[in-house]
Amino acid sequence: MKKFLLIVAAAVMSAVTVSAQDLAQATETYNNGAMELQMGNNALALEHFQNALSMAESLGDDAIDLVNNCKKAICSTSLSMAKELYNAKDFDAAITAFEKAKSVAETYGEAEIAEEAAELTGQTWKLKYNTDAKAAMSAKNYDEAAANFKKVLELDPENGNTAIQLAQAYMKSSKLDEALEALETAKANGQEANANKMISQIYLMKAQASLKAKNYQAVMDLAAKSNEALENANAYKLAASAAQKLGKNNDCIALYEKYLEISPKAKDAAGVICTVAVLYQQAGNKAKAKEYYEKIVNDPQFGATAAEQLKNL
Repeated sequence: MKKFLLIVAAAVMSAVTVSAQDLAQATETYNNGAMELQMGNNALALEHFQNALSMAESLGDDAIDLVNNCKKAICSTSLSMAKELYNAKDFDAAITAFEKAKSVAETYGEAEIAEEAAELTGQTWKLKYNTDAKAAMSAKNYDEAAANFKKVLELDPENGNTAIQLAQAYMKSSKLDEALEALETAKANGQEANANKMISQIYLMKAQASLKAKNYQAVMDLAAKSNEALENANAYKLAASAAQKLGKNNDCIALYEKYLEISPKAKDAAGVICTVAVLYQQAGNKAKAKEYYEKIVNDPQFGATAAEQLKNL
């Protein structure tokens, strides 16, 4: 009986010795991982931490602290490796790495690391889409650029600057209605001045297209919208020309006068002044006709006409 007890005691002591040795080996493996981490060898460090975790988990309650330390180290190292890929602008690989880091952190109960990995995943997607969009713009592939800017905006709906860039891509591909929609988003998110300038330009482009199509009322309506967004001389000039085609002489005079008010030194100012003088003369307003003819009496191109008409007024 005494001999049996001695054998049992020896077995217990042997088990304790093996457990202590295994724990020491697992701890050493973990420490090697920590050293590699300090040296910047993240991949090798991760391998050590994973090996240490496997060893520690087999030891049960004796290695609970080591298991927890290994799990946290694995999560933080995985996240660091993903960040390295991000900083190297390898966005596809970084996205995969961040998603893996998030999954590992959730599995090991590291909520803060999982949350950071999720946030960085979204940030990387945005940067990837934005980078691809700008490359497409440079290559004049405007449809592709718009598709990528739109993806950025889906991830960050309040990004007014991206909305401006999306509108620019749409304008380049002649998708003016889509551009206007994007600009409304830009206006609502801190880009009102830039958006209004572009909206004015778009309506001016639409007015010019309508003028070519001889849809003169549309020209006037679209030019008015252009001026509503941002007052500009060209919109008044287009609208005045359309009004004259429609026989709306009073509107034509008013619109040309606004054009001259905004752009008094325009190259065609003398010609516009002559037109206004003629329209006033046709309307029977001799005083205004005389006023406008006198403005160009010394003009090399229209001076002779003005002088002749002044004699008749």
